[in-house]
Parts: sequence; structure tokens; C-alpha cells
Amino acid sequence: MSGPKRPGLVLALLAACALMIVLDSTVVYVALPKIQQSLEMGGTGLVWVVNAYALAFGGLMLLGGRAGDIVGQRRVLLVGLVIFGVASLICGLATSPEMLIAARAAQGVGAALVAPTSLSLIPINFTNDAARTKAIGVYTGIAAAGGTFGLIIGGVLSDAASWRWVFFINVPVVALVVLLAPTAIRESQPQRGSFDFVGAVTSTGAMVALVYALVRTSTAGWDDPVVLACLAAAAVLFTVLLLVERRARQPLLPLRLFTDRVRASGFVTLLFFPAAFAGMFFFLTQYFQVVWSYSALRTGFAFIPAAVLVLVAAILTGQLVPKLGSTVVAGIGALLTAGAMIWLTQISADGGYATSLLGPLVLGGFGAGLIYASVTTSIMSNVTPDVTGAASSVLQAVQQIGPALGLAVLVTAAGTPADPVDGMRRAFWVAALIAALPAVLALLGRPSRTN
Repeated sequence: MSGPKRPGLVLALLAACALMIVLDSTVVYVALPKIQQSLEMGGTGLVWVVNAYALAFGGLMLLGGRAGDIVGQRRVLLVGLVIFGVASLICGLATSPEMLIAARAAQGVGAALVAPTSLSLIPINFTNDAARTKAIGVYTGIAAAGGTFGLIIGGVLSDAASWRWVFFINVPVVALVVLLAPTAIRESQPQRGSFDFVGAVTSTGAMVALVYALVRTSTAGWDDPVVLACLAAAAVLFTVLLLVERRARQPLLPLRLFTDRVRASGFVTLLFFPAAFAGMFFFLTQYFQVVWSYSALRTGFAFIPAAVLVLVAAILTGQLVPKLGSTVVAGIGALLTAGAMIWLTQISADGGYATSLLGPLVLGGFGAGLIYASVTTSIMSNVTPDVTGAASSVLQAVQQIGPALGLAVLVTAAGTPADPVDGMRRAFWVAALIAALPAVLALLGRPSRTN
């Protein structure tokens, strides 16, 4: 099977989907104060502007990817884009907190369909190994850097226009992709069979319970009764899911995805590594704004070196993986990022940006780009077409859980010392240990047959 006639256009459309979904996870943060003032929203409502999107996105991720395998990846992508675009328009037109929160949840539903299918369409449209590796590197780099650019874009739009434009900006992008995708992007081959409704219900319930527990932990603590109840519910539902999927004719979560050692170690890496990397952004955001009194917009600009290096490293991964192998590249990236976290343990209140923080931001960003792109390549290049969507959904589900898990662990490690910088140092030591995990997995992983 030959590649697409216009590979640049195909990659641009799929990368635009990834960027848009990631941006909406962070672009709203800077706009929250103006949203609160405009809609007279309380603190609890503001939290749900963020959480409604995260819960729907994370909860339906497994369902979205598998639906693409059964119905067709491009078809599900287009449905998800329409839902996301309409929901974005409603968000921008919202006249009440309830309207905004409901629309944010609908955005999350659309994102849960768009994210796994847009990634799944890369191996379907780029069948040549070198072209596929390069495309995944670009896609992953843009997605990984998108969160930082979301902070900047949100600040610019909120200040120059209105908070409503952080949502309106999605509408023309969605319209363009929906217009061009049917002719530019090759469709996957739909798989025959019945839909796994039991798996859909249990996986969605388990993911929603887990994501909500982790999100709540950062404010309520690990001993909160609601957190404990949600974690218990997630454990029970995941257990039921595994038992059901062992016998399902067309499982929502094919267990053979986890029988390959390289792929399994990749999933573990993408669960724990984002926990460390997201922790770096979280604590440095506090450092810039609390210790150095940066504005939210200036804080976003301070992270640009890391975002740029993530993108650069992810693109370079396309050249490094054929020479070194994906596990070696991931191991190098892990060591670089762990080194950046150790560097950050020396943080102090009187340090300077260029002398104290620029180095670890560059080192950590470059290492993260190597990990994200190489691990994504190893997972998506090693699956058969009938489970491409399932593999993509698991990959992105663990990436969604990872930051929430990391913040829960690292905030606990930081504690509440009199000097917040002391707590940050402790958190960075823990983050260094987590970031080094892919280096260990690289030593354990070995290529095996396609499953």
C-alpha cells in the first residue's frame, strides 16, 4: 500500500487535531479569572470548568479508540470533530456556569473520539517505516508542546479580545479539518463484529472513577472518603473489565496488546513519565508566580524553551530510532530528563532564570521529546491494523492518567513546609526517580513479533 498523495497535508490535519485537543486542556487556565468575573462563577464552578473536560476526555478514551477500529477511524474522527466544534461554539456563547460546564463536558466527549483516532490514522496513512516514524515524531512533538503554547495563547486571547475566544478559535480549525479530511486522509478498514457494550460501560466507569479520584486528591488528600471510594470503584471495575475482555469476541480492550514486552513497557513509560514531566510544569508554575511574582502570561513564555525542545527532539527521533532503536532513544531521554529534575532540586528563591532554570528546562524538554516520540513509535508501529485504535486509546489513556497521578504523588511529597521552595525540592527528587523509570524499562524491553 502506497503512502498518501499529499503526506504533508495529511500530517498537518492530524497534527492540528492533536494540537487543538491538547490546547483545550490548558488554554482555559489563564482565562479562568475572567470567566469567573463574567459569569459570576464560584470557586467550585471554576474547578468543574476544568474537571468536566478532563473526566469526559479520560473516561471515554478507550471507547473512542475502539469505536474507530470497528466503525472506521476517519469516520469516528469526523464525528468527534463535529461534537468538539459545536461544543466549543457553545462554550464561547455560554451565558451561565451550568451552560459552560455542560459544553466543556461535551468538548471532552469529542476529544475522546478525536485524540485516539487521529493518532491511529498515522500508521494507516504512512505505511513506510521511515515516513511513519517521522510522522509520529512530528505529531507527538506538537501534542507534547501544545500544553505550554495553550497557556500563552489563552493569555493573549483573554487580554487582547475576550475569554470567549479561547473556545471560538477551535471552530474554524474544526471546519477546515472536516472539509479536507474526507479526501486527504485514507480511511481504515472497519472490523466486522458486535460492539462490546459491557466493556464500554465498565471501562468508562473505571476511567471516570480513577481520573476523578486523582484530580480530587490534589486538594482533598489521599485519605478523603470520596477519593478512597472512587479508587475502590475503579479497582473493582477494572477487574471486571479484565474478566469480561478475556471472553469477549471483539473486546474493547484486547488483552493481547499487553503480551508484547516492548509495547507493555511503553504503556508503563507513558503512565509514569508524564507524571514527572507534568510535575515539573506544575511546581515551576507555582515558583514563577508565587516566588518571582510572574504573571500567568509571562509564566507561559518562561516555558517556551522546554516546549520548543520537546518539538525539536520529537522530530529528531525520526532519525535516531532507525539507527539506535526506540528503547535506546527512550532510555537516553529518560536519563536527560532525570538529570533535569536533579538539577531542579537545587532551586532557590534568589536564583536567576538564565542561571538556574533555563538549563533544566532545555534538558528536560529535549529528554521528554525523545521519550514521547520514541515510545509512541514503538507502540504504534508494532500492532496489527485491527487493533490500532485500541492501542492508540490505551496509549493516550495512560498519558491522561499519568499527570493526574503524578500531581497527586508529588504534591504529597512536597507537603506544606513553611518555605514552599523546600517542598518543591523534595518533589523534584521524587520526580527524578519517576523520570528515570524508562531507562530501566529500556534495559528490560526487547523486540518481539507483531501482535
